[in-house]
Amino acid sequence: MMKNYLEETGKFKVDVQRTKYTWLGEEFIKKFPIEGLGETEAMKKSQTDPDFKPDFSKYDLVICNFGWNAAPWPEETQKNFEKYMKKGGGLVVIHAADNSFPQWPDYNKMIGLGGWGDRTEKDGPYVYYNNEGTLVKDNSAGKAGSHGPEHEYVIEIRNSEHPITKGMPTKWLHAKDELYDRLRGPAENMEVLATAFSAKDKRGTERHEPMLLTLNYGKGRIFHTPMGHIDYSVECVGFITCLLRGSEWAATGKVTLPIPQDFPTAEKTSSRTFK
Repeated sequence: MMKNYLEETGKFKVDVQRTKYTWLGEEFIKKFPIEGLGETEAMKKSQTDPDFKPDFSKYDLVICNFGWNAAPWPEETQKNFEKYMKKGGGLVVIHAADNSFPQWPDYNKMIGLGGWGDRTEKDGPYVYYNNEGTLVKDNSAGKAGSHGPEHEYVIEIRNSEHPITKGMPTKWLHAKDELYDRLRGPAENMEVLATAFSAKDKRGTERHEPMLLTLNYGKGRIFHTPMGHIDYSVECVGFITCLLRGSEWAATGKVTLPIPQDFPTAEKTSSRTFK
């Protein structure tokens, strides 16, 4: 889906590379087949693919959509990716990609905040906005990552002058999705562009949790959104727009893609059925 969204803009040509071994991914590989993906092997337990060695230098941008319990990349691949980012590569982190690789220090610096994977206060502070509109870095003890039932929720823009968010409504309603809260991590060289309120009646924190983030790692730029759990979440025009503009910014440092006419409002979400 994301490959199609990106290529439809005329600004991106997308290659998809993944590890040979899959874990709980067979359904979606069949539902959304991709030409040239190669053979995959379903495993009962996640397993490192020693042959997963993309040539990152060929690309302006890497989009990571790995998830919870993803097997570590080979060490050589990790080091090559760090070099790519330090030299000015672009990275987009989608949803559960911030669950991945808890033992990889530099990946955690790239994503800024993460959840699950035995992340705790040892990995960095919780980061959120309080009800007074103040950004909080909270070093209290506790596990990282949680969410309640999927639901629609309002995205509140915290920086309306950033190229990614410029022109967006101050508040807009995102389609049904998981709302990640209690994310924590290094939070270095990071800006929170937008948040969503994690309500108590949804098993939430009563805090305004980060939903759009930008970071720098060396000369590299990173766009991170915890949104995008499932196909109908990704069909949200708000999500699609953030993906496209965040990707363009991470790749080039600029945004030329417009806010579409069917962008959601504060009261009404907007989705495009993927065909």
